[in-house]
Amino acid sequence: MHPFHHAKARPDHPAYKMAGSGEVVTFRQLDERSNQIAHALREAGCQPGDTIALFAENSPRYFEVCWAAQRSGLYFVCISSRLTTPEVQYIIEDSGSKLLITDAHKSAVAQDVKSVTKLDQYWSIDGDIPGFTALETLQRKFPVTPILDEMAGTDMLYSSGTTGRPKGIRPPLERGLPIDADNVLIQICRGLAGVTEDSIYLSPAPLYHAAPLRWSMAMTRLGASLVIMEKFDPENYLHLVEKHRVTHSQLVPTMFVKMLKLPPEVREKYDVSSLQFAIHAAAPCPIPIKQKMIEWWGPIIDEYYAGSEGNGMTWVRSPDWMTHKGTVGKPVHGVVHICDEEGNEVPVGDEGQVYFGGTVAPTYHNDPEKTKGALHATRPDLSSLGDVGKLDEDGFLYLTDRKAFMIISGGVNIYPQECENILITHPKVADCAVIGVPDEEFGEAVKAVVQPAAGVAPSPELAAELMAFCQANLSKIKCPKSVDFDPELPRHPTGKLYKRLVRDRYWGKTGSRIV
Repeated sequence: MHPFHHAKARPDHPAYKMAGSGEVVTFRQLDERSNQIAHALREAGCQPGDTIALFAENSPRYFEVCWAAQRSGLYFVCISSRLTTPEVQYIIEDSGSKLLITDAHKSAVAQDVKSVTKLDQYWSIDGDIPGFTALETLQRKFPVTPILDEMAGTDMLYSSGTTGRPKGIRPPLERGLPIDADNVLIQICRGLAGVTEDSIYLSPAPLYHAAPLRWSMAMTRLGASLVIMEKFDPENYLHLVEKHRVTHSQLVPTMFVKMLKLPPEVREKYDVSSLQFAIHAAAPCPIPIKQKMIEWWGPIIDEYYAGSEGNGMTWVRSPDWMTHKGTVGKPVHGVVHICDEEGNEVPVGDEGQVYFGGTVAPTYHNDPEKTKGALHATRPDLSSLGDVGKLDEDGFLYLTDRKAFMIISGGVNIYPQECENILITHPKVADCAVIGVPDEEFGEAVKAVVQPAAGVAPSPELAAELMAFCQANLSKIKCPKSVDFDPELPRHPTGKLYKRLVRDRYWGKTGSRIV
């Protein structure tokens, strides 16, 4: 359950290949290069428990760095390549990183970051950056054998910032833990996902995000070969499934939407029959969208609900989902509890905050208040990601929204996800966000901000059409009272919507407790 095992058993087998460039990295190459980088990290003064930062696009070098840190007992902070200089600076300083590794594509931001931070070392990959040490050259002077004090490190990831400033999730590191130690995700990949050494895993998302990073590394531990997309494109994704006979993949609902909006003749010309397992997470999937995907790909689409915090997970397979539409499944890690505002467990079918019990509660770096806020008020053995949901009589969990996005209009709680799930199915809608905006009479009013589909022009008539469409499918109180248009909503490449940025346009800095 580690690349070094597969480097011995199948040295020339591809550990991963890049979809665009076609570059292949074998298990032997991955093992040797990560060993060399581990030596370089030690020489740079990085000791077990220290932190390094990686700020890069998807590339063949990405995993070489991650596995080097993993076998050196380090925390590795994978920073979104979309961030600006102040945002990168904040994460580097907040995490306590000693060293920054970045790629030449991020040269401008990287040099600005170097000018405002004081780290021990600055390294570049995939090309030269003035003032940075080229890692590909540096590592060559080190042996391909392991460092003497190998021990398991882990990622330290930051929340994507959809509801506030990013916070680092820093799990405890067990000193001396073997680098090939088992973990929950490996057990899930092996058991529920059926991953073997013959599996081909297609990763279409940025590797700095928790799910693509962790699932890809878990697949590599189990000996599967990865195909890494530099950037998601719906038709190219289907082409890659056919070309590489992909067996496993993870996606987000927005990718489903984009593939379903391809012309039928485009979708149908690709053979996706090799797919044995596809899983999605990160954002709620509208029921009609998932139904269409299951009709297209068959009952191979699983879903899970979890967070980067790792404090719990639910899971549902296609057959169970079809009889419990909208569910995110039953717990496979931890026990689910639904509690009201006072912390009391609510009856089956009632909505409340979702808590996990029987797991390790999240620890947010440098934010004891957020760490405390994730815990149940009277039961510190329960922790929450802040989501709202309910359980049915069969024990399946349904999410209604994130608590922070709830709209309170005239004293009525409205969960905008319901309306978003309807709007996204309209053929003239490419993307949407439903938010609460200030209203003198009711406190908040429901507004939809819509990104029109390609070739569709915004107009008052379209706004009226969309409002009528919602009212035909939902009770009027849940529907938007107005519709605004945006040429492109601010989404994270992994599919998460920066709803905070959309809402800030309307609320500004009012100090409202609702915002």
